[in-house]
Amino acid sequence: MNMFQLTWQITEQQAGTVLREFLKAQHISKAALADIKFKGGRIQVNDREETVRYLLRVNDLVNVQFPIEHTSEGLLPEDLPLQIVYEDDYVLIINKPPFTNTIPSREHPTGSIANRIAGYYKRKNIASTVHVVTRLDRDTSGLMLIAKHRHVHHLLSEQQKKGNVSRTYEAFVHGHLQDEGKVEVPIGRKGTSIIEREVREDGQYACTMYQSLALFDAFSHIQLQLLTGRTHQIRVHMSYLGHPLLGDDLYGGSLNLISRQALHCKQITFYHPFKEETLTFQAELIEDMKKLIP
Repeated sequence: MNMFQLTWQITEQQAGTVLREFLKAQHISKAALADIKFKGGRIQVNDREETVRYLLRVNDLVNVQFPIEHTSEGLLPEDLPLQIVYEDDYVLIINKPPFTNTIPSREHPTGSIANRIAGYYKRKNIASTVHVVTRLDRDTSGLMLIAKHRHVHHLLSEQQKKGNVSRTYEAFVHGHLQDEGKVEVPIGRKGTSIIEREVREDGQYACTMYQSLALFDAFSHIQLQLLTGRTHQIRVHMSYLGHPLLGDDLYGGSLNLISRQALHCKQITFYHPFKEETLTFQAELIEDMKKLIP
């Protein structure tokens, strides 16, 4: 398997910098450097191995080779369908179907997106394990961002902290939710459940923007944008407003019209740290949600 590697040519402005500081400026973490040193990676300058104390010169060619990543023993690679919307050397964009876990669970140890990606990597001889950047609940459909290496995951997590990874959803909720607004209340684990979340003062800050798209007899078609990424955030915030998602029986929704929460991640926008540009991807509603529109 080929090792994941990065290469830079040193400019006049970078010359005179100690290699350790240069790598820090490229957002290579101390943990990554330790892995490179002790787990089979390599740092070269002009095709010669060097220590991080090396003093860089103009036009030096710095090459960092990261150790080969191995899929965890508990993750079974599976040859199952995987809808890839976009792929390059650094990321995958996946369109996840409903009723599919992001990662295996005790109740569903196989068939997850992680199982499918591990199988895809095995077939393509990609030396990596699965790094999920944006996770979706089992019954939620739509786009997911996956990093193809630990270092890429680290960089995209930094982009998330800066607000440079955004997700837009479509949903159907009970009642008439009109106009647009913001729900900005904290979310925490419900004391009586290991699964359920609720609005609570001691919870984590959470913010959801919503906009009405259409009103029907008993429900509304809305668009939402997450400004934070708490577990069950949209589901909890909509229930808090008195407009639970159709099909979301955990948070007060009815199963009369759809057998899962009517929630779909329709768009992901993120800053690509290697292409150095902002990319946007979209995915149409799944058929069961399309059928809700009269």
